[in-house]
Amino acid sequence: MQQVRAKKFLGQHFLTDLSVAQRIAETLTSGRTIEIGPGMGVLTQFLLKNSSIRLTAIEIDRESVAYLHEWYPELDLIEGDFLKLDLNQLIPEGEFNVIGNYPYNISSQIFFKVLDYKDRIPVCSGMIQKEVAERLASKPGKKAYGILSVLLQAYYDIEYLFTVDEYVFNPPPKVKSAVIRMTRNKRRRLDCDESLFKTVVKTAFNQRRKQMRNSLQQLVGKGNPILEEEIFTMRPEQLSVEQFVELTKLIENERNKDIL
Repeated sequence: MQQVRAKKFLGQHFLTDLSVAQRIAETLTSGRTIEIGPGMGVLTQFLLKNSSIRLTAIEIDRESVAYLHEWYPELDLIEGDFLKLDLNQLIPEGEFNVIGNYPYNISSQIFFKVLDYKDRIPVCSGMIQKEVAERLASKPGKKAYGILSVLLQAYYDIEYLFTVDEYVFNPPPKVKSAVIRMTRNKRRRLDCDESLFKTVVKTAFNQRRKQMRNSLQQLVGKGNPILEEEIFTMRPEQLSVEQFVELTKLIENERNKDIL
């Protein structure tokens, strides 16, 4: 059977280096696992060899689906869009890992979906654009630190594992890639309103160059005395996850005063 044509609109860049694929597969050791976008199965083949991994692959490209059925008939394969699937319906019980060579154009959306299932996904690993990997793993005070850094690090310990050069793909992307592993931390729940936490983080970073007294005044009202507190004089990239939790609690308490 012929090779699958890489489709630009799906963000497809097929990994050709088997040693890289094996290293990505080794980021997981066992467990129920979903692979996103297996393409021609370069990563899939190594996951299938691990008898401790129970694999389900999700592929949106019909040409890839036909290829995978031909070459990996034993693979539990679902044709569909990962972003639109109800994972609780797909895997009704227990935990499951997520892995993949993620399409660059939807990697952020994939991680936001992982967050929606954070209590069921102990490990999420795979390959993404190097710039995005640096953003995910970045610490406070760094230029790369942003919305995804805070929201993911609130629930996951994130490891930047290794960098992957452009020439091991067909077609080669214009940027370098990197492999990361996110492992669920011990923080089951944040000590604040989690929905408001997400709003605070996104609102703050939408104007990341401004002090938070400017960007967050819309959440507490212009001229509110709380905006004079020291934390509001800081810029969002300076705050750790714990400080964002404290900031959210301050805003939550202030808004509750208005309700009483």
